[in-house]
Amino acid sequence: MDTGPKIAQVAALVGDPARANILASLMDGRALTASELAYISGVAPQTASGHLAKLSDAQLLAVERQGRNRYFKLASSHVGRMLEGLMVVAQEGPVRRQHRWRGGDALRTARTCYDHMAGRIAVGIADSLITNAHVVLDDDGGKVTDAGRTFLEGVGIDLAATSKRKVFCRPCLDWSERRPHFAGVVGGALLGHALSRGWVERLKESRALTVTAAGHQGFAETFGLISES
Repeated sequence: MDTGPKIAQVAALVGDPARANILASLMDGRALTASELAYISGVAPQTASGHLAKLSDAQLLAVERQGRNRYFKLASSHVGRMLEGLMVVAQEGPVRRQHRWRGGDALRTARTCYDHMAGRIAVGIADSLITNAHVVLDDDGGKVTDAGRTFLEGVGIDLAATSKRKVFCRPCLDWSERRPHFAGVVGGALLGHALSRGWVERLKESRALTVTAAGHQGFAETFGLISES
């Protein structure tokens, strides 16, 4: 099968700055209206509508109708994974074009990465689980050990309650920390746990997550993470 033309088509769609901004703004799993995405991408509503139509036709975006509004979101976890990979490659870049992280400390500390958590906190959790032999990780995927299941269940993280259609555990290279955090069922469960316990809170119109006082304590007691606040 000649996949070159298809890759080129997707690359051309993502390569437009406005469309790239639209896709990146949906990396936290939210569904947003065309007006919201026009504002975020810095283009006129009519121009945004054209971009959204192209991204939807290419099945990079899915559309949900609610009353008179249409909400756009990433079509699948595969699209999110593609964008994660592009962010890593873009952050690395050619040697003479590499830049230091300038995304803001809040975004670097904790943020959503489609359906899981990224940033220093997420990388710290991954390091803790790997160091304590709760998760065995390689380049292709991860396995939660028996001791790991016991530990996670003991702190209230139920992996059995999550979707079976998702990859169970895989490494996702964190594009600000350059080290892996967890994606898949395990990554989603960790984010869900942090949100439900009030350890992190979503920020409006941002992928950044605020780590609460309860979160600093919870992450320290559960995963041994040292607060930088």
